[in-house]
Amino acid sequence: MDALSVPRLKPRAGVRKNPYPKSPSRPLEQIARIGIHTSRSKSLENSAEIAHALGANAFQIFSSSPRMWRASPPDPADVQRFLAARQKYGLAPLAIHVNYLINLATLDPVIREKSIVAFRGELDRAQMVRADYLVLHPGNYKGQSLEEGIAALVLGLAEAALGFSAPGLTVLLENTVGCGSQIGSRFEELRAIRDLAARETALPLAYCLDTCHLFAAGFDIARPKGLDATVSSIESTLGLDGVRMIHANDSKGPLGSRLDRHANIGEGHIGEDGFRGILAHPALRHKPFILETPVDEEGDDRRNVDALKRLWRA
Repeated sequence: MDALSVPRLKPRAGVRKNPYPKSPSRPLEQIARIGIHTSRSKSLENSAEIAHALGANAFQIFSSSPRMWRASPPDPADVQRFLAARQKYGLAPLAIHVNYLINLATLDPVIREKSIVAFRGELDRAQMVRADYLVLHPGNYKGQSLEEGIAALVLGLAEAALGFSAPGLTVLLENTVGCGSQIGSRFEELRAIRDLAARETALPLAYCLDTCHLFAAGFDIARPKGLDATVSSIESTLGLDGVRMIHANDSKGPLGSRLDRHANIGEGHIGEDGFRGILAHPALRHKPFILETPVDEEGDDRRNVDALKRLWRA
C-alpha cells in the first residue's frame, strides 16, 4: 500500500504444528502479561480485584461510562485503594479504553467540541489512576477525505492535550476493521497519525493492535504465512517497538468481512490454532495481551483467560 500524504497543519479442523520455538521453562507470570477488560461499576478497586480473581496479571477498564458524554473524576479514596490493589497483585499494564462516543476526526462542530472535552477528561482521569495506556479509536472521517480526517484528528488531539503532562502515560491508537469511513484499518493510516501528531503535540503516541480488527480488515493472522506477512508489515510500517499492547479477540466475521464482532477465544474464525500461532510468534509473544471477549455465559471471562494461558504455553 502507498504511504499516505498528510498536510502540514496550522495551529480449522485438527491442530497445526506450532512453527515457532517455545520460550524457556519459567513461570508464565514472569514472562507473559495476560489480561482482560473488567468492570469498575462498583469501584475502581473492584476492577482490580476482578482481574486478579480471573487469573489475569494485566487489565483494562473504562474510566467512566463508555456511552455517556458526562463523566466525574474518581473518588480519591477509591483511587488509593485501587493503586494498593494493583501493587498487591502485580497488575500491569493498566489500560483505559476511551469513551466510544469520542470522534476527534469529525466535521460536526458539536460532536467535535464534545469529543475534545471528553478526551481531555480521559487524559486527566488516566493520570489520576496512573494508567500506563489510554486506548483511542482514530474515529470516522465521513464527509471529508481520509487525509482531512487524519488532520482533524491530530488537531483534536493537540487541542485536548494543551497543558497536559503525565509521565508514564502513552496514548495508543487502535486499528479498526475499516467499515465505512473508519480511520485506522491500514497500518499506513496509523503511522500517518503518529507522524503528524509528533509535529503538533508532545503527547506520546504508540499502537494497540486488535486481533479481531486485523482479521476482519483482511490480515490473515489465523495462518502462519499470513501472520508472518502481517508481522513483517507491522515491523516495516509501525515498528514492532511501537506496538505496546494487543487486544486478544476472536472474530465472528470471516477474513476481510469488515465486521467488528468479537468472539470468545477459539470460537471464531481465527480459532485456537490461530491464537496458538499469534501467542507463540517471537515478535508478539512478550507483548501484553488484553481480552475484550463477550461473556455470553457465566464463566466465559475466566475461560478466555485460561485459554490464552494454555495456548501461550503450547
